[in-house]
Amino acid sequence: MSHARGGGGVAEQDDRPGLDDLAGRLRVQLHDLGLLERAVVHRSWAFEQQVASNERLEFLGDAVLDVVVTDELFHLRPDNPEGRLAELRAAAVSEGSVADVARELGLGEFLHLGVGEADSGGADKPSLLCDALEAVIGAVYLDAGFEVAYELVQRLFAPRLAELLARTSVTDPKTALQEHAEATVGELPRYETVGSGPDHRRTFAATVRVDGIRCGEGSGPTKKAAERAAAIQALETLTGHSTSITVQVPPVGLAGTRGRGHTG
Repeated sequence: MSHARGGGGVAEQDDRPGLDDLAGRLRVQLHDLGLLERAVVHRSWAFEQQVASNERLEFLGDAVLDVVVTDELFHLRPDNPEGRLAELRAAAVSEGSVADVARELGLGEFLHLGVGEADSGGADKPSLLCDALEAVIGAVYLDAGFEVAYELVQRLFAPRLAELLARTSVTDPKTALQEHAEATVGELPRYETVGSGPDHRRTFAATVRVDGIRCGEGSGPTKKAAERAAAIQALETLTGHSTSITVQVPPVGLAGTRGRGHTG
């Protein structure tokens, strides 16, 4: 099946599902399938075929994803301070979270990968899936506008946001991670945190390792917020959400409740 439709210019590769199938899974009406085609082109395939990759669309879609998730959290949690909102956003748009959404869409089936990347299981790599979904969001934004892109992100990420907002940590995430690490490997988590930017807009990025293995990353406006976000991701990675977390009924319905981003 050829995928050089809509002006995408990508050479025929195999009989993977067509782009109209992907648009159907996204539940969006698109005018130019060439943009969607570009969104599933990994740089390894682009290099082999001498075509453009999805990296520019990924850059754009990453920004759209952040804006929509930030807007949702800002309105759904009006009493939460900036640090807590930053933690929730970091968890919602983490590589693992975005890759999980991509898997639910079956996005890996559509990826154009170079020979080596395909042979090494690239269609299920979290980093590639995350990048591709962000590129798809960017393509939808360019083709159909911010309102449609907003509603797409809102619908795709509603279950994750509901889950995040429904959790109540029994203890601070860093304490919970410390207890888990001590119980399982007999040592404390190790954090590496760096700051960047001017003093009035300082941001921090944290990485946490357990038993020498990097298992969580996070960012935030303070060192504490970044490390808390990294600890949350590490707990999800190590426990599958099963430790120190109490899940309650979500107090707010998310999907289909707003399209605030386009109302001004």
